[in-house]
Amino acid sequence: MGAVLVGSGELIAEAWRYKQMLGGALRQSGVLTAACHHALDYHVERLASDHENAGRLAEGLAEMAGVKIDPATVQTNIVIFEVPDAGAFVDAVAREGVEVGAIDARRVRAVTHLDVDAKAIDTALSACRTALGC
Repeated sequence: MGAVLVGSGELIAEAWRYKQMLGGALRQSGVLTAACHHALDYHVERLASDHENAGRLAEGLAEMAGVKIDPATVQTNIVIFEVPDAGAFVDAVAREGVEVGAIDARRVRAVTHLDVDAKAIDTALSACRTALGC
């Protein structure tokens, strides 16, 4: 995949940062295309449960001291929230078996998907409480 962007140095730097956050320089576009076709053929109906699980995760996070999130802004399966130290938080929840990613020093990204059910949301919330000392 490729793209061309023309703009100021500041715009280019910001665009590069977002590109890296969203997957970097993908080389296997055919694999991505196949995954998209499969999802459209077999999983569109179940996206509602991913969005519901993301909403439940956001609501649970909003109740925790040290987490900044407005659950009303979560409209897809992607949950972005703030904690005091994203790197330490990501490491701590990983020790509890939950995978999330640091976007920057304070923001964390969690994504619900086919392998994340209601029980996994409970597990994730428990791991977050442990990581935050709640």
